[in-house]
Amino acid sequence: MLRCKKPLIYSQRRFLQTRTPPPNSPELVHLLGAFKSLAPRPTPLSTLLSFGAPLTPSSIVLSASYVLEELPRRLVQRVRSMEALPFIVGMNPFISRALNSYRQTFQDLATAPPVVDMNSNIEFTKRLEALVRSHSNDIPVLARGFQECSKYMKPGAMTSFLDGAIRSRIAIRFIAEQHIALTRALKLALDRDSKMDQFLGVVDSECSPAEMVKLCTNFVHELCVGTFGTAPEIVLDGMTDVTFTYVPVHIEYVLTEILKNAFRATVEAHHKRHGSHTTMPLAPVQITISHATLPPTPSDIISNSRIRTPPSYVSIRVRDQGGGVHPKDLPRIFSYAFTTARTAEGEDDGGGGGPYSAQAVGGMAAIADDGDSDGGNLFGEIVGKNLQTGLGTIAGLGYGLPMARLYTGYFGGSLELMSMHGHGTDVFIKFRCLDENTSIEV
Repeated sequence: MLRCKKPLIYSQRRFLQTRTPPPNSPELVHLLGAFKSLAPRPTPLSTLLSFGAPLTPSSIVLSASYVLEELPRRLVQRVRSMEALPFIVGMNPFISRALNSYRQTFQDLATAPPVVDMNSNIEFTKRLEALVRSHSNDIPVLARGFQECSKYMKPGAMTSFLDGAIRSRIAIRFIAEQHIALTRALKLALDRDSKMDQFLGVVDSECSPAEMVKLCTNFVHELCVGTFGTAPEIVLDGMTDVTFTYVPVHIEYVLTEILKNAFRATVEAHHKRHGSHTTMPLAPVQITISHATLPPTPSDIISNSRIRTPPSYVSIRVRDQGGGVHPKDLPRIFSYAFTTARTAEGEDDGGGGGPYSAQAVGGMAAIADDGDSDGGNLFGEIVGKNLQTGLGTIAGLGYGLPMARLYTGYFGGSLELMSMHGHGTDVFIKFRCLDENTSIEV
């Protein structure tokens, strides 16, 4: 006897059954409705840092209470935003998976018991750590989903959605991992009867741009050698001894993406000019560091006797001789999904754009269907304070440059690219110092 089977959709060499997502449970519907009118509160960075200065059991309880109140407000916004996507987009299995993950996290935090002492904070922090890990693969999953649904959304609408989703992700992870880091720091201090180190949670008060450059360069150098068999050296100059207050993992992400582009462009341009078997040395990648405080502006003058301290910035210029970007492609280099990275079959995706649109050195990463794989860990845990090899998981999906610009802009910095077609490219990265005078909201 013949039976009719459900229609199948072929995607990335595997079959996925179409199925209508299950309806929300009555409890989740009630919770979503209760939090719908509770907009996220403006959260000054100074508020999050104050929970660690000084760091005490009572300040940790206050931090946990703040996280429990604030994160559900932000998560419900993400759920509502994803639910508002066009139906055919929301039915995509990757986007549906991301939505279900946000729903579950929202429900877990909205129903979590209050934190009243250190014991209950330990249990809450374990729960928070598990939730952070469960979202480590969100961006690659969303990227693949929107890649498959690109013809069903206008580019402007997709960019607007992704910008909002990624900014929200930065804020949610920062708030969550700031509390996790403070909890760990207090435990270490109590266990060892020692003073706090230079970190205020995930914020390093003595962050060295030069050390960050060296860390990221070592990683990208190995990645480039593994991909091309060779890699350029770097020349580091400028104010190499400067330190400032910032979130190290944000710098790591931005520098890694920019260096991957510069290294790849340098190698490919060199091979194009001299052949892949040449013994001529590669042109180096030059990295220059500077630090400056802006002069006061009229808006900085509070009264005749008081002047608000103007912001200071650390700037990093990455200069390569990788041939630059073709003028016709410059308007698209910060667009999502604009890439020329080779697909698994070895064919170009037809996007055009040269090495700077490829966003990464390395191949396309697979995304597990069940969502349980750790192989796509995009950022790892911020509290680890070390570069995660999972940063390469979005290779070929075209999210490197737009995300790097979002990260630098999140705390008031900037990222600009200037190309000399036929010669090379300069990328100017500016990080705003997060000192006590910084009036920034998370």
